[in-house]
Amino acid sequence: MQKVAGIVAEYNPFHRGHAYHIAETRRLLGEDCAVLSIMSGDFVQRGDVAVFDKFARAEMAVRGGADLVLELPLSWCLSPAEAFAHGAVSLLESTGVVTHLSFGSECGDLSRLLAASEAQRTPAFLEAFHSALASGVSYPRAQEIAARSAAPQIAELLTQPNDTLALQYLQALWAIESEIIPVAVPRVGAGHDAAGESDYPSASWLRERLRAGERVSAWVPHLPEAEPVFLADLEIAILSRLRMLPKAAFAALPGNSEGLENVLYKAVHSAATLDEILAAAKSKRYPMSRLRRMLLSAALGLRCGLNPWYLRVLAANEQGRAILHDMRKTATLPVITKPADARENEAFRLTADAHDLYVLAQPNKTPGQDWRRSPVML
Repeated sequence: MQKVAGIVAEYNPFHRGHAYHIAETRRLLGEDCAVLSIMSGDFVQRGDVAVFDKFARAEMAVRGGADLVLELPLSWCLSPAEAFAHGAVSLLESTGVVTHLSFGSECGDLSRLLAASEAQRTPAFLEAFHSALASGVSYPRAQEIAARSAAPQIAELLTQPNDTLALQYLQALWAIESEIIPVAVPRVGAGHDAAGESDYPSASWLRERLRAGERVSAWVPHLPEAEPVFLADLEIAILSRLRMLPKAAFAALPGNSEGLENVLYKAVHSAATLDEILAAAKSKRYPMSRLRRMLLSAALGLRCGLNPWYLRVLAANEQGRAILHDMRKTATLPVITKPADARENEAFRLTADAHDLYVLAQPNKTPGQDWRRSPVML
């Protein structure tokens, strides 16, 4: 059986570090290992827009070493880390072809990560975690508090963003009883969100260089010709949507609890900018990333109860097409290469609507493009 490594990524943008991750995955698993990436679409987990659209980034990924790129549905893109990981891993499992899950990690020690994920499932850790949550702290903070009191050996891992996400991937594999084999690839270069130039700079540093109009081609292979997109480019469109929503739309958002809909609704109708809305709603209980995701979710029409279970193909090369051929036989979810086949799927329609909003920041603002785009085949 051919090895197929699944990688969960945003590729925002695809850079040298991502190419290294793919190459190192093949070094560890064999050069004939295929790479199937599941990638966030036009909106990303930090509650922001992607710097290039999903089709451009998927093509960058295939040109940079991936064989097949699938789109992570919008519902999972704008979810907290645990739901983001669970959705992505569940979709990789549903392909029926993925044999390994490769992820970046600051510690790079799989045995240590596996031991930490087991510690997170012990009664002592869970009790401390839920107690901390009940006290009013955020999810990440509750994890740190639980680790210090019930599993100090894993506390350091929870301070590192890629290790923390790696633990979420391992928990997801365990929760769905998957036989996919995890592979930890040590992260190289600048830390997550770190500033400053290096051989492998962070994606956030590269986005800031793009925002400033500087050249990044030394670190971003296969850079598209399109102008980069930033949240400010869509601020008026997002504000207009938010101000037209009833309070019930905020109440129906994924992640809403403890009257947060009232806080957001009031902020939307009293503030003039997205930053002012966020500043008005922020508290120790509600970290900025959660608020940003919820605001985008509201503007894009997301709500609880959607069914984002499908496998949408964005790009592939020759080996990717062979994997896709096998996947059509093994997948437990619909495999979508023709968007028209998904018109009855509400989650897919919302993802397409989100693309219609995204293109307002591009020269070609014509709506409906997502319904007419075929996968990029190289």
